[in-house]
Parts: sequence; C-alpha cells; structure tokens
Amino acid sequence: MSIVIRTGVIGYGLSGRVFHAPFIDAVDGYELTKISTANPDRIKMINERYPSTTVVPDGQDIISDPDINLVVVTSPNTDHFRWAKEALLAGKHAMVEKPFTVNVAEADELIELSKKQGKILTVYHNRRFTSDTKTVRKLLDSGLLGEVRDYESHFDRYRSEPRPGGAWREDPLPGSGIFYDLGAHLIDQALWFFGMPTAVTAEIKSQRPWAKADDHFDVRLHYPAFTATLKSGMLCKIPGPTFMIHGTNGSYVKYGLDVQEATLDGGAIPEGKNWGREPENIWGTINTEYKGVKIQGKLESEHGDYREYFINLRDAIWGKAEIAVKPEEARNVMKIIELAFQSSKERRTIDAK
Repeated sequence: MSIVIRTGVIGYGLSGRVFHAPFIDAVDGYELTKISTANPDRIKMINERYPSTTVVPDGQDIISDPDINLVVVTSPNTDHFRWAKEALLAGKHAMVEKPFTVNVAEADELIELSKKQGKILTVYHNRRFTSDTKTVRKLLDSGLLGEVRDYESHFDRYRSEPRPGGAWREDPLPGSGIFYDLGAHLIDQALWFFGMPTAVTAEIKSQRPWAKADDHFDVRLHYPAFTATLKSGMLCKIPGPTFMIHGTNGSYVKYGLDVQEATLDGGAIPEGKNWGREPENIWGTINTEYKGVKIQGKLESEHGDYREYFINLRDAIWGKAEIAVKPEEARNVMKIIELAFQSSKERRTIDAK
C-alpha cells in the first residue's frame, strides 16, 4: 500500500543535513516528520529550511512516536546499533548511516531482529549511487576491459591540522577513524563489483603526529585472479585515482569525486534531470580494444543520483521492490573491516573464508 512514509531523522550533523534530510524532503512518498538535535544552531537551520518538520531534542522522541514509519540513524557510529535496535523493536523500518555498526556481532543481531519484526533494515552505502561507481559498474558489466587483473581505488583528502573544536571521528572511540569512515565506502564498492575476497592484507595507521585514531589505510582484497587495492589518507595534497582498473583488453583511470556531496553541502535541492552530472574535465579515460575495435579517450560518466537510493527504499517499504542495499551486504563490509584490523595488527594476510 502506497502510504506516505513518515520519517524521523536521528541527528543533524553533516550526514543528516547533507545526505538524508534533503532527499527525504524532495523524494515523493516521504514526509520529513521529525529531526532530533539539541544544537541551537542546527535547530535554527532546520526551522529555516524545513518549517513543517518538528525538531525534538532526543532520538527517543522519534522512536516513541507511533506515527513514525521509518527511522534514519545518522548519529555517531557508537550509537548506530542502539538506535537501529530500538527502532526495529518499536515496529519501525530502519535505515542506518554507514558503517552499519562497529562490529559484526551487532550487525548480525540487527539483521535477525529485522527478520523477526518483519521490517526493512538497510544501510546508507550511498557510494553505489555516485557517477564514478555507476560508470565503473557499467564498464565492468560491459566486458570492454576484458578480465580484470588489477583494481585500485582511492578516497584521499588533505587535512594536516585538527578540526577546530574537535570531531568525534578523530577521537579514540569504537568505530572512529578514517577506515570506518571512508574505508566502508571503498570496501562496499569492491564487494558490489567483485563479491567477497579470499583473503585480506592491510596496513592501518596514523600518519599525523597528533592523531588519536587511524588516518591512513592501504588494504588489499585478494581475489583468485587479481588484487583490489583500497587506499585513503589525510595527507594527500595530490589525490590518487578514484579508480584505476587494468584488464586483459585495456585500462580505465578516473580522477575526481562525484559532485553531489559538494553541491548538497552548498545548500542545493536535489532535483532536475541534470542532478549529479559530472563536468567533462573529470570524466575517466579509457584505452582498450574490444572485438577488434580500438577505443581510446574520455568516457562520459553516468549521472550520480542519491535519489535512486531513497526511491528504492520507498518502493521496498511499499512492497514494490527488493531493497538495493541489503543488510547482509553491509554486514560483509563489517567483516572485511574486522579482518583488515586483524591483518594490520598481526602484520599478516588473513583468510577471508
């Protein structure tokens, strides 16, 4: 039954403000009913942009509301499990910001609870809906590169000094650090493309002298015919390739990030046919030969569109579609994260089977 999905968003930091509230407000079928925050500046921002949305001081006010159908958890990672569990127990659907939880055991418990409650549970692995990821998936499915023999992906940033006022992701807490934050994206992309690897080799460390949590990682996912290298750091003034793929027929290299986050952070409303269109200067480069035809030059990127995630979630709640980002897939990301930390600590390759 296609009823309006009354939605509550727990938290209004970057995630709630940029990645969730704008889409719940813009995509048909949702009502942005409540947002929880106790921050006066954020309350003012919500009231100005979403005047029909009720602001409450705590997530419990959302969980306890019998009219709420969907709870979106954008709290710090340490609270993902708590709020998702309470939402499911209250008979509501739950969407959790990535990373799913801080360990596999919590993920398994939530998956079992969602099945018992008969409610949708999903994780916001939004990078599947970016221009670069969609382009790579289409390219791999096409067979233009032949059999993959080497895959590398970067999510590099540069920030040499601490954030003014601090940030919970840089505190030594469960689920903090760059690997839980950005590594979750790169792992989900690789698993979506290639499935689970046979083994994991990782180096996860802190490069900045003041860092209290990891700020650099180099993770290798070993597959039977190739290795997928996932890298990120906070001291990368010149970022590495977003994607670099070499196959038996040719290669594809892509620099530059999907434009949606920067556009949303600037206050844009996600609408229109040109939403998520990349400028030509950051399209990837392809050089390959397919069935005797030589192909070389810029490869136009697909349109990135986070709206697709929310449309799918809406249709899944309405019983009209299968959920795109399955909780079991997000659980596999947590498994790779745990194996990578073990590999880094023990300085050895860990069997993923």
